[in-house]
Amino acid sequence: MSVIKVVELVGQSTEGWEEAVSEAVREAAKTIRHISGVEVLNWTGDVDENGEIVEYKADVQIAFRVEDT
Repeated sequence: MSVIKVVELVGQSTEGWEEAVSEAVREAAKTIRHISGVEVLNWTGDVDENGEIVEYKADVQIAFRVEDT
């Protein structure tokens, strides 16, 4: 029987929301093994004084299998 754990993270990018999601998964993969999925919960961004989006943020949940001990 396997157990799945879910953690919530925020990825950030100056390129776009898709890249923000990818960044969250890449960073999580540095310390979490057996990642099995990602769910995007929310999209946000920082806007400059000219009304341009300067940073994209993706609030995500990342699921991974817990290793048996």
